[in-house]
Amino acid sequence: MSDFARRAVWGTMTFLAVATSAYAAVVLLVPGIGAPFVADRRVDMPLALYAHLGGGLIAMAIGPFQLHAGLRRRWLGLHRFMGRTYVIAALASALGALGMARVSMEGIVTHLGFGLLALAWLFTTGMAWLRIRARDQGAHRRWMIRSYALTLAAVMLRLYLPLSMVIGLEFPNAYRVISWLCWVPNLLVAEWIIVRTRVSLPPLVVTPPPARG
Repeated sequence: MSDFARRAVWGTMTFLAVATSAYAAVVLLVPGIGAPFVADRRVDMPLALYAHLGGGLIAMAIGPFQLHAGLRRRWLGLHRFMGRTYVIAALASALGALGMARVSMEGIVTHLGFGLLALAWLFTTGMAWLRIRARDQGAHRRWMIRSYALTLAAVMLRLYLPLSMVIGLEFPNAYRVISWLCWVPNLLVAEWIIVRTRVSLPPLVVTPPPARG
């Protein structure tokens, strides 16, 4: 992929992520905004809703800048701080999503779709954190790509839903499909990117100090 294409993809991803984060912030802060089920969740399970929306919008807004190699090299300290923030926000959002998945609209298919998304998000984000703690930078980057691909499920959900209405699909059937479509292809694309770009770094080698005397 050319530098221009890479910049175009990153710019588009960043725009969609920030726009979706801004929308989530409005839904979070302004009662009455958002889908009707949001009002129900404010009453039934407010902790899960606020964790999911609040953590998700932070993780989504941070993610593109964490994946930008130039910014990472130039501002390493900021990268580490934002990385810790991303992990905390994503884990909180995934836990909230896991709680909400069991009462998602349209039945068992969406319960499973959103529930498995939440579990995969927890797993990939946790693995990214464990790998950087072990100083395995290559594996950390690969798991972060997978984690952010799942974070972007929120963007894809909001693209697919209006598209399904435009082409005339009934909401119940469309929502069941989208509960899987919003994240499974994302993971496949993430794996393609990992293989395509061979995202890897050599293991950190610590040279022992010379022996004395």
